[in-house]
Amino acid sequence: MPKGLKSNSGQIVISGSVTESAAGVYTQEQIDLQLNVLDREVFVVQATDLNLTLPEIFAAGTDSSANGCLSVVSRADIGTLANSNVFGNIRIQCEGNNTGQYVVNTSQSGESPATTLDYVAIIATNDFFAAVQSFGGANPQTMDYRIWGYRAIADAATYAALTQSELLSSGL
Repeated sequence: MPKGLKSNSGQIVISGSVTESAAGVYTQEQIDLQLNVLDREVFVVQATDLNLTLPEIFAAGTDSSANGCLSVVSRADIGTLANSNVFGNIRIQCEGNNTGQYVVNTSQSGESPATTLDYVAIIATNDFFAAVQSFGGANPQTMDYRIWGYRAIADAATYAALTQSELLSSGL
């Protein structure tokens, strides 16, 4: 258990999906964790699992991709693990040539953390965000997600630091 936190629930599994509102349009959904902020409740993410629909191959010689992410703050675009507020991401890219041959490349943050990690992320504000966006296709793409974690109570200093970190990473 991370220092400054005391678990107050068993393991919780949250599952859902987000689908683009139209092909190529960044689409984000807010998932409310219903945390008790008066008691300094946080959500400790232990693991994530993300799946995307395969990007469509539109025409010979064209590339397409589907991208998704989970973030502790609202984003204006798809994030990667290079962004401190992103705790899960996935990308599937189809690269083609003019003869109709394609190579599919995937990259994804780990589905489960290394056994030496206590957590993947700590969410101190009341929600997290799931987002998806595709490029080069005609149909909307969908990202399914699942996260495992538990609720915990943070001491005052830890809660203040976590909340400030989330707010600063959102640009507010």
